[in-house]
Amino acid sequence: MAASRLPETAQTGPHPRLGDVVARHLQSPWQRPVHGYSEPAFEQAGLALEPGRPIVLDAGCGNAVSTLRLATLFPDCTVLGIDRSAARLERTPPLPDNAHVVRAELGDFWRLAHGAGWRLDRHYLLYPNPWPKPAQLRRRWHAHPVWPHLLALGGKLELRTNFAVYAEEFALALAMAGHRGDVQVLSLLPEQALSPFEAKYARSGHDLYCVRACLG
Repeated sequence: MAASRLPETAQTGPHPRLGDVVARHLQSPWQRPVHGYSEPAFEQAGLALEPGRPIVLDAGCGNAVSTLRLATLFPDCTVLGIDRSAARLERTPPLPDNAHVVRAELGDFWRLAHGAGWRLDRHYLLYPNPWPKPAQLRRRWHAHPVWPHLLALGGKLELRTNFAVYAEEFALALAMAGHRGDVQVLSLLPEQALSPFEAKYARSGHDLYCVRACLG
C-alpha cells in the first residue's frame, strides 16, 4: 500500500490574517440562508435523539467507520455521523442502535443545531479537509463563518489532523473565543485509529495532531 502524502503548503506557521478573519466571524453572525435540502436532513437527525441521552457528533464522518467506533466507545450516547457525500455514506458499515448517519452540509447542520438549542456531549472533527493553500484559509472550519455556531454547541470538542498548521490555527481560534485548546501529538497504532484516514496516516508515519477543548 502506497504511503499517504502530507498536505503541501507555503505556510510555515499560522496564517497572518487568521486573527482578523476569526475576529470578524465572532463579531458578525453568518447571514447566508441554509440550503433547502438541509432542513429535512436536520429534522431526520433529530428523530434519532432521545430525551436526556447525551449526543456525540461525528462531523464529516465519511464512510462512518468512525461513527461505528465512537458508538462502541460511548454506548450510552446517541452518536450522529454527518457527511455531505452520498457516495461515502453508501459504504457505511452496519451500525448499532445508538448510531445514525445523515447526509447534510456541515455548515448548515451546525447552524440549525445551534438554532434548535442542541448541546453536545462530545464533538469530533476527524481529519477535515486541510485546505492547505494560504488562499484557502476561509475554508478551514476555524476560519469559516460557521465557527461561532460550532463552538456554541458546547461539549468536549476534539480535532484530529495530520496538518500541523491546521492544529495550530485551530488552537489559536479557540483562544480567541475564550477557550483553551492545547496541541498534542497522538501516539497510536493503526489498529487503534478512529477512522480509516487516521489508520492510513499512522501507517505512513505521519505526526498526528490533536486539539481538545471543553466548551461547557
